[in-house]
Amino acid sequence: MSPLRQHLPHRHVLTLPTTPPAVRVARETAEQALAEWGVNPGHRAVAPALLILSELVTNSVRHASPLSEQVTVTYAVGDDCLAFAVHDRHPHRPRLNGAGTGGRRRGGLATVMELTGELGGTAVVRGDDDGRGKSIWVTLPL
Repeated sequence: MSPLRQHLPHRHVLTLPTTPPAVRVARETAEQALAEWGVNPGHRAVAPALLILSELVTNSVRHASPLSEQVTVTYAVGDDCLAFAVHDRHPHRPRLNGAGTGGRRRGGLATVMELTGELGGTAVVRGDDDGRGKSIWVTLPL
């Protein structure tokens, strides 16, 4: 059994066209899944997590859509952790280190990294085995 399944027993995968409505659908699906899994919508990590998710899906829509017809979002929750990944088939793997420091970069990834850091979470980029896509995984404590 994978570590993700061991520690995060609740899991949902959503695949959408890489178009602007994907951002809203991904966020609404996250809200619904979290509610079904019993995560308190008032928990301090939920609103920032939804913003992080929206930023990552927006980045896929804006930057990956020419090469990636779909974006896939994986949601997972355990007793003390919330994780999600946004996957597209664009080969560019953004650097997350420094994205939220010193005001050098503005926009989606800076917001993602600042919020993730404030919540004590982690963010990593994992490339596809074939080098033609990537996932950005964010894990936040609950």
